[in-house]
Amino acid sequence: MPSDDGTAAEFHARISTHILDTVTGDPAGNVYVRLERRDADGWRTLDEGRTDADGRLRYRVPVRDWQAGGYRLLFYVEPYLGKEAFFPEITIAFHVHDPERHYHVPLLLSRYGYTTYRGS
Repeated sequence: MPSDDGTAAEFHARISTHILDTVTGDPAGNVYVRLERRDADGWRTLDEGRTDADGRLRYRVPVRDWQAGGYRLLFYVEPYLGKEAFFPEITIAFHVHDPERHYHVPLLLSRYGYTTYRGS
């Protein structure tokens, strides 16, 4: 992707997620997820996308935007789970302390609950 000066922008792939449907045991594909960073003006979208058929999504974050600080992932799960979903969207906020490490934030999902943890 070209940067403002026309050169190729350098990207980190230091954040990823994976959604597993714990009712079916299958990956949750085609779920929209947005990555945001907290700054002085509030939350700013860094990247967004949909999980692949294996329920995975890796973000492409410019180096200048991937730094220590507050982040959150917003999972829009109602289209996947249906109108009966108790949680139509799920927000997971977390801190990046070492931007050189990889951060993997999985979501274990069902219609009436969810679990997450810091993966590797």
